[in-house]
Amino acid sequence: MSLKNKKAIITGGGRGLGKATAIALAKEGIDVGITGRNEEVLKATTKELQALGVNATYAVFDVSVYEEVKTNIKKLIEALGTVDILVNNAGIASIGSFNEMEVSEWERTIQTNVMGLYYVTKEVLPYLIEKNEGDIFNVASTAGLNGNANISAYSASKFAVIGLSESLMKEVRKNNIRVITLTPSTIETDMTKDLGMIAGEDSEERVLQPEDFAELISSALKLPRRAMLKSAALWSTNPG
Repeated sequence: MSLKNKKAIITGGGRGLGKATAIALAKEGIDVGITGRNEEVLKATTKELQALGVNATYAVFDVSVYEEVKTNIKKLIEALGTVDILVNNAGIASIGSFNEMEVSEWERTIQTNVMGLYYVTKEVLPYLIEKNEGDIFNVASTAGLNGNANISAYSASKFAVIGLSESLMKEVRKNNIRVITLTPSTIETDMTKDLGMIAGEDSEERVLQPEDFAELISSALKLPRRAMLKSAALWSTNPG
């Protein structure tokens, strides 16, 4: 199915998984709006996207603040003309024991990963319902399938994303809107490297790369409208 001239919004689209996804969609002829908190990074990525021959724009805001989301999602949609695809990628991860992690850090993780996703989806969904078609990708994690020590806040947030996504999927199927939950294992990004989750010079050969994740999204979008990838867990073949 041709994706040319579709319009996509990708949160956290300046780097990592979001940037790789934005580039993959732009190569399919999709106009892209990206969000993030670092304007310099967003500007640079937007220039790369525009060089691929599509309309690309950006908005600087924090997904965890609803008033910022309302204002800036509206601006992005006005700049793109409409919206067909939403990739809820923005998120943060915190590592620490249950007792040692500060309450504020726990709250920040839930506010960004759960409420941020909710805020953005709430502002985009009416446009998809009005046109009776659309695609929403919610980025969860294998941490949302199984808990583990020292990631209680992150794991709780991703469990919540999976539950929210499945409920929304069942609610909007009647509107020809596909809601897809993605639960990748560790992918090599600045965030996972900063958290010490990636080690070794040969990591590119062993660990999932952002481009692998982006390819999954592109492939899911190309399915006939009658078909929906409800969820997908992406793993590396041999992490070593």
